[in-house]
Amino acid sequence: MLKFITAYAATALVFLGVDFIWLSRLATRFYSENLGHLLMEKPNLAAAGAFYAFFAVGIVLFAVAPALKAESFGTAILSGALFGFFAYATYDMTNYATLRDWPVVVVAVDVAWGTFLSAISAAAGYGVARMVS
Repeated sequence: MLKFITAYAATALVFLGVDFIWLSRLATRFYSENLGHLLMEKPNLAAAGAFYAFFAVGIVLFAVAPALKAESFGTAILSGALFGFFAYATYDMTNYATLRDWPVVVVAVDVAWGTFLSAISAAAGYGVARMVS
């Protein structure tokens, strides 16, 4: 149980920390220019917190746990990338299909980002959990 709690903590910390840097420092202008008309002045922090908490559970369940079972760093990276790809693609493609003015460039950038972010978060969760065992 300690291994999974540790995996969750490491996964969540990396996911939240790296995404915070992305959203607050690197991609602020990109999202503002492309989605500014849809953005709230201040984000709903409770909803954001719930997303980060739940998404980290998903990464642990669908990427870190299988990697721990297989004892494979590559499994953590690939499964994390696939989980991120499908989750972010579902969100972005649904928005592209149903919302007026959802730019295709946002779909491409956001799906690529979610794929990368989930892969490195799964890798971190796996690596830290392996150190505990």
